[in-house]
Amino acid sequence: MSESAANVILRTSPHFRSHNRVDTIMRNVVYALLPVCAFSVYQFGISVLALLITCTATCLLTEHFVCKLSGKPSTTNDWSVAITGLLLGLILPPGFPLWMAAVAAIFGVGIGKMFFGGLGFNIMNPALVGRAFAQAAFTVPATTWTPFMAENRFTDFIPSTLTMPFMKPVPVADWIASVSPDGWTGATPLALMKFDQISTEPVRLMLGTTAGSAGETSALLILICGLYLVARRMMDWRITFSVLLTAGATSGIFYMINPAVYPDPIFTIFSGGLMLGAVFMATDMVSSPVTPLGIWIYGALIGFITVIIRLFGGLNEGVMYAILLANACSPLISSFTQPRIYGALAKKGAA
Repeated sequence: MSESAANVILRTSPHFRSHNRVDTIMRNVVYALLPVCAFSVYQFGISVLALLITCTATCLLTEHFVCKLSGKPSTTNDWSVAITGLLLGLILPPGFPLWMAAVAAIFGVGIGKMFFGGLGFNIMNPALVGRAFAQAAFTVPATTWTPFMAENRFTDFIPSTLTMPFMKPVPVADWIASVSPDGWTGATPLALMKFDQISTEPVRLMLGTTAGSAGETSALLILICGLYLVARRMMDWRITFSVLLTAGATSGIFYMINPAVYPDPIFTIFSGGLMLGAVFMATDMVSSPVTPLGIWIYGALIGFITVIIRLFGGLNEGVMYAILLANACSPLISSFTQPRIYGALAKKGAA
């Protein structure tokens, strides 16, 4: 055997590697989330700042502790858990008690991620797992909203923010009356539409001049941040497009049936947490399908379930449950949409 032949190294695919490492992609997702975080603090004040810090710090500490407990090196430096913390803070109400947020963060990372083996093994989005736990365990605080652009938002906490552990959250009714003398009812655009058939102007939904979860209000800003990731080729735009297209088409059908009761597609796409979910959570690389056809089916499933829950469910928002259900179906979708191997027979037994 010649010397040149002896030095040949055989390796399995892939033979071409991207320069984008896991930590590089995750760090850029954090960069994309920072404008959304900044706007949420501007809109709701220091309570949201404390909420974001609490969720992110708790998520980091939980993952670090679990890694050390299992005798593995800490994986907090891959930035993925930072994304979980920021997203969890952004999808909670602005006045959500900090101790409850910490519990939700522990559950989201500990059970939703590390229980399955950490990054790359979790079957559902950890931030949404934490939010679903908060919805079930702390129902009233998880569905209590506060006014936006309150005058004292940079000097005073929302009263419920600093509620002590296992104590009843401080009522915010008097605080709301003091910061919102125009008689704000505490309803989000989705609640107004579902229960009173009152629509909100599209401009307000796009710019974020509405109440809601801490980071879901400005749909236009979220979309711009998502375009940054698309331009960097760090997000699959097909998932986001499929979610929004299906949600708009499904709501459009019901709107044509009865426009007095059902919202129009523009309201559906830009209201609530649909944009935040479609851009930053449905596109999670770990819990979404990997096949070309599966990606479109996955996004369409999220959009369809979201609208059905909004229109006919007991809750006025359905994005969280739609994404979690689609996450659970993701392995099955990938399995049934595997492309045919090049050179394989189309039908078993064919000549």
